[in-house]
Amino acid sequence: METVLIILLIAIVAGFLGALLGIGGGMIVTPALTLLFGIDIKYAIGASIISVIATSSGAAIAYLKDRLTNIRIGMFLEIGTTLGAITGAFLSAIVNPKFLFIIFGVLMLYSAAMMLRKINSGLQKDVITHPMAEKLRLNSEYFDKSLNETVPYHVTGVFGGLGMMYIAGTLSGLLGIGSGALKVMGMDLFMKLPLKVSSATSNFMIGVTAAASAGVYFFRGNIDPKIAAPVALGVLLGATIGTRVMQRLKSRTLRLIFVPILAFVSIQMIVKGVLFK
Repeated sequence: METVLIILLIAIVAGFLGALLGIGGGMIVTPALTLLFGIDIKYAIGASIISVIATSSGAAIAYLKDRLTNIRIGMFLEIGTTLGAITGAFLSAIVNPKFLFIIFGVLMLYSAAMMLRKINSGLQKDVITHPMAEKLRLNSEYFDKSLNETVPYHVTGVFGGLGMMYIAGTLSGLLGIGSGALKVMGMDLFMKLPLKVSSATSNFMIGVTAAASAGVYFFRGNIDPKIAAPVALGVLLGATIGTRVMQRLKSRTLRLIFVPILAFVSIQMIVKGVLFK
């Protein structure tokens, strides 16, 4: 019973950060289950996928209601993620993961540095709409509760963002990792979306991706209800809290939270690559 309560608390934290930053709860749930409780990695990953779906579900209603989630952008970028995941599945048999972990880590560390440079940037300024964004009607607006005003935004770097989603999907398929951080980074750095929109849209996207793969893990028998149930419950509760908090935070505060986590994940990936056998 004590173990279940600890897993529940960890899941609440994972759901909170996942909904807040659009990264899913897997990056917290998986290492916690394997390192703290010695749970088999297969079941930890199965519970992690459930946690991502729960994070996305918990955040979806609030973010959609407040028009933070840009569904058009999400579905467009899923094309790149899906194609990347297929590519990753094919390459996994011939590419050494050791180098990919290191490349992935360095890429994310560089991205963290770029986001750090934008730490004091607020709303969009002088963003020129990409012609494809006009055609696909990707530009939109949202109500920012921290500013108490409606914020319109324009979308640029459409193909750069799509390319980053392809890379995110490929790495996800190759390494079996979540790619929420890369999704947020791609939308923020390439498409110049407001960070709140990037986070909300990433939450929507990772839920779609995780739901597609959950069936495979279920039929393999890698989802243990005794582990997945408290994880799902905790993550759902944490995500519900996270959505309410995120909408009242300023973009600068979100960056201050996101950049250290991005740096931590990148260093973790580099170390994993160096020690990989």
